[in-house]
Amino acid sequence: MRDKKEILYIHKEGFKIIAFFAIIITLSNVLLFYFFNNFFVLNLLFLFVSFIFFALVVLFFRVPKRILTADENKIYAPADGKIVVIEQVFEKEYFNDYRTQISIFMSPLNVHVNWAPVNGTVEYIKYHPGDYMVAWKPKASEENERYTTVFKTKNNIEILMRQIAGKVARRIVSYAKPQIEYKLGDQIGIIKFGSRVDIFLPVNTKTLVQINQKVKGSKTLIAEII
Repeated sequence: MRDKKEILYIHKEGFKIIAFFAIIITLSNVLLFYFFNNFFVLNLLFLFVSFIFFALVVLFFRVPKRILTADENKIYAPADGKIVVIEQVFEKEYFNDYRTQISIFMSPLNVHVNWAPVNGTVEYIKYHPGDYMVAWKPKASEENERYTTVFKTKNNIEILMRQIAGKVARRIVSYAKPQIEYKLGDQIGIIKFGSRVDIFLPVNTKTLVQINQKVKGSKTLIAEII
């Protein structure tokens, strides 16, 4: 595997939101300084807080460009975050049999782009409307708003990836298209303002991560088909 230096840029989904907050924050500060010019310290405090808030909004939409050379039998993290679930479960939407589930929780401070975890063709994709319970709860995988995407590798291994909305995240964007081949590291979506991604693997998969381990999307090797 060869990992090149990361280059950061702003995700296209963030342009309108960043522009909106820039206008609102600028107008708010101008009006505050104009109508309450006797409260200089308060105005400076508001300016500082609004600057920090705006910086966090911009930071949320940052995207690191990560380029890897993939092995067909290896699966990489599809998102930045923390491993919160590693267990064998019965996956009933697509496989209807037991799979190894690995779940990654993304906090509001994590990068929120989602990447293809393998080189593979999209065999199945489906949007499910749903609830917005806290993303780390087990039921979130089946009851929250979510996108399910299944990749099929050249070795005929199917990997199911599920993007799940959370308590704060209220919008999932998926770019995946049926019968299109994606490479490891291709962007396939973004979940706005904190959530979770589940990966369902064959039961003979060798898991290479642990609970509470921090991972980086399209960079951390999480499992290997044996």
